[in-house]
Amino acid sequence: MASRQVHPLIPAAGVGPAPAALAPLADVRPTAPSLGFYVHVPFCERRCHYCSFNTAAIEAHDAVERFLEALHRELALLAGLPWAPATTIATIFLGGGTPSLLPPADLAGILDAVRDAFAVAPGAEITVECNPESASRERLEGYRAAGVNRVSLGVQSLDDALLDRLGRLHDARRARAAFEAAREAGHDNVSVDLMYGLPGQDAATWARTVDEVLRWRPDHLSAYGLTLDAGSAWAGGGVDGLPPEDVVVEQYWTLARAAAAAGLEHYEISNYARPGRRARHNEIYWRAAEYLAAGPGACGFVGDLRYGNARALPRYRAVLEAGRLPVEAQERLDARQRLGERLILGLRTSDGVAASWLDERLAAEPALAGRVASWEQEGLLRRAGDRVGLTEAGFLVSDALFVELL
Repeated sequence: MASRQVHPLIPAAGVGPAPAALAPLADVRPTAPSLGFYVHVPFCERRCHYCSFNTAAIEAHDAVERFLEALHRELALLAGLPWAPATTIATIFLGGGTPSLLPPADLAGILDAVRDAFAVAPGAEITVECNPESASRERLEGYRAAGVNRVSLGVQSLDDALLDRLGRLHDARRARAAFEAAREAGHDNVSVDLMYGLPGQDAATWARTVDEVLRWRPDHLSAYGLTLDAGSAWAGGGVDGLPPEDVVVEQYWTLARAAAAAGLEHYEISNYARPGRRARHNEIYWRAAEYLAAGPGACGFVGDLRYGNARALPRYRAVLEAGRLPVEAQERLDARQRLGERLILGLRTSDGVAASWLDERLAAEPALAGRVASWEQEGLLRRAGDRVGLTEAGFLVSDALFVELL
């Protein structure tokens, strides 16, 4: 039998890290045999004005190298979890930041380390987020050779003036070129991200973007309404020219109708897919299932534990250099919290949730029953057999409904 290659940072069998170094993940057990795995790559050439994600500038020539060294240390520690040998990874998602700033060899090294640490399922969905300015055909070919089988392309808009206002580094021509490069590199599962409700974005501008992107025939399309989340430049300093609510609603319906006409399934509030091309990793989130996380600021959920890593790169590296997992935030969810999350996340999808889950929630708080009945009467909620879900109109006002369910 051929010997198994061991990553140099992963301890040999029987020489694992001390339990304290693996806390709190050593104290929980997954409830399912397979997990998702999120890897956060924080680097960006420039932070977009609407972005509230955990990002970092490449200020030193060895910044990426030092990050990768820390990340490999983290993956090595995760391999030492007592339940790691019995766990299969069903999906891997490299998000950011801008993962496409990584050369293919570095990305391949990350995926190899995950494979060394855990069993990765045959046919696992492996996604990498890419920005158009760094998504060359050569790079995308390298990613495919490393095992990436899904590309998520951050286009956001095809209006050059709007892209510049957002702080993006690409223009519409480069966005189209990046999509074509992905196809030429052999990727047959390509998703495009768009944003609506943007400052200065009128209905006609949005409709042109939607029509053009649908002509590309992406396998998946994500479209998010702008939110001014804390931590973004626009949330802190404000932004002029935001469209009124009725225009944002019109933009939502423009996409929903155009996507349906193009044969895409509206399977989640912000997501559309061709048959068989749903984002399997994101479905783990929406089903309130379990997933590991690695990288600065990355968040995971295992057993009843929700946790988050240290966000600042220096702190993230320092904890790992000390031989410990960089978990700095944690919460154990009780049964009521789990039910609430299953309801809210599941109702984001066209599959909905088990009607028994909603009935259990209503039994715990009977005053909600009248509100839920009114949602049905208004055509926002539908029941079909043993399932309950939101309608298209319900998707549009879901945030208000979820506040009441919580």
